[in-house]
Amino acid sequence: MTTVIDHTKSNATPPSLYEGRKQIYPKLAHGKFRMIKWVVMAVTLGIYYALPWIRWNRGEGIPDQAVLADFAGEKFYFFWFEIWPQELYYLAGLLIVATLGLFLVTSLFGRAWCGYTCPQTVWTDLYIWVERAFEGDRAARMRLDAQPWSFNKAWRKLGKHLIWLVIAFWTGGAFVLYWHDAPTVAKGWFTGEAPLTAYFFAGILTFTTYFLAGWMREQVCTYMCPWPRIQGALTDENALNVTYRFDRGEPRGPHRKNESWEGRGDCIDCKQCVQVCPMGIDIRDGAQLECIHCALCIDACDDIMKKVGRPTGLIAYDTDIAVADRAAGRKPTYKIFRVRTILYATLMLIIASMVGFGYFNKSTFEVNVLKDRSPPFVRLSSGDIRNGYTLKLVNKASGRRHVAVEIEGLDGASLQMIGLETEENGVVEFELGAHRVERFRMLVTRAPEGTAPRVDYTVIVRDTETGEAEDAAAVFVQGGN
Repeated sequence: MTTVIDHTKSNATPPSLYEGRKQIYPKLAHGKFRMIKWVVMAVTLGIYYALPWIRWNRGEGIPDQAVLADFAGEKFYFFWFEIWPQELYYLAGLLIVATLGLFLVTSLFGRAWCGYTCPQTVWTDLYIWVERAFEGDRAARMRLDAQPWSFNKAWRKLGKHLIWLVIAFWTGGAFVLYWHDAPTVAKGWFTGEAPLTAYFFAGILTFTTYFLAGWMREQVCTYMCPWPRIQGALTDENALNVTYRFDRGEPRGPHRKNESWEGRGDCIDCKQCVQVCPMGIDIRDGAQLECIHCALCIDACDDIMKKVGRPTGLIAYDTDIAVADRAAGRKPTYKIFRVRTILYATLMLIIASMVGFGYFNKSTFEVNVLKDRSPPFVRLSSGDIRNGYTLKLVNKASGRRHVAVEIEGLDGASLQMIGLETEENGVVEFELGAHRVERFRMLVTRAPEGTAPRVDYTVIVRDTETGEAEDAAAVFVQGGN
């Protein structure tokens, strides 16, 4: 038996394993959900761009920017609240609360975050709005892209991309204002006096905003974002998702005026729900990873239902159980209070309460004692032992305070702070600057006692006016006898 080899097949180009991107031209929808998205976009962008410019008087010598991550001053300010580096656990707690809030919203309303408030969604909405302003709605954009290059096509494309770049630059520029004093950075931006980090991060945000919102769009949600995969574990058949009610819509098909609706569904297969979808999917195919639940398909479908004289709500926020119940002739039921929703809400309340209680009951100043490593002690000519320390005091109050420093648990010891006078009772008193971290050189001296190589004691710092006191553990090294 002779085997014949087909060389034409062996030399053929292998098929591609990846499908190329299909350009999506979302049509402008009209309705309540589109209006909600317009409002959310305006509010969120307004907050993002305006927030760094809001002033907030905190006292002399303290930044007056309402929201500021002040790395130079080692503090984070948010209106009435301020977080010091050693208090980052408050931010961690708030992030946990926000995450649980996202879990709760997802378990109740599906991907509402993705559809309305996700930055990728908001900026993509803005970029599509600019695109429509230059190139027209869906049909006009499709015609323009199909046309050969001309002056009309060139100026529309160029104008669109220039505005996209301006928005991207504003976005990156606004971001750096949260990390520096906004008026100072803005004033020195074009003269080269702004920090190099400001130019670097503004450039990064400009680049990412332009490409993610202008070019990649739905690809970010489908391929880059992990949330579509995570949400599957957070939602269930009782979650309200954007849903095509197949029990009412099927069998679908075109419908002519004056035709009977008997024996058929309400869906006339107009595909308006597909044309307005920014992800380019068909909601009638059921739950899909790509769907961001923006609800624009609801607006498009409701508009068509009104025109053909059928009830709205063929596409609506609904649960899988409710749709199945109606299909089986049962009355639909909705369960808001479920194990997962109660769990998320309870955890949010507990953690938020812990963070709030901790923050509003925190001390207004802190004490840290850092022992000299080398030498661990010095033996004086008198035979006494001296230990050196760095005393770090953090005054979180907006005003100056008078404090007294003393030691406890180290009998016979004397306290000395370089540059400050020690009182007769062995206490050192001085003024502590407002809202500052100050370091002092501290010396503790005493005659060696016992055989222990080291003795534990306590450094106490007390506000002489309010009586508020903080202490820190310290070790006196005497080397033994």
